[in-house]
Amino acid sequence: MYARINNPMDYKTAFYIRLSKEDDTDKESESVTNQRSLLAEFAKEQRLDVYDTYIDDGFSGTTFDRPNFQRLIADIKAKKVNMVLTKDMSRLGRSSSL
Repeated sequence: MYARINNPMDYKTAFYIRLSKEDDTDKESESVTNQRSLLAEFAKEQRLDVYDTYIDDGFSGTTFDRPNFQRLIADIKAKKVNMVLTKDMSRLGRSSSL
């Protein structure tokens, strides 16, 4: 389904998972579990080493003031991570002006 990533050892991969407040539960939501499984399967197929998983469960995508998103950005700046995998671009953020 996807092209093979050349030189997977060159990448320090992170998973970023987010779900908004609409799925309000005390435990990890099913969507978060599904996102993690999807990303793990892709990483395994591509032989990528996963540095860490960053999860903001219950946070809106209309702000970047999310604890694990900020931790991810810090780890990118510190060169601990150089590839971010996410289910789709809406997990990273959404425009609040639309």
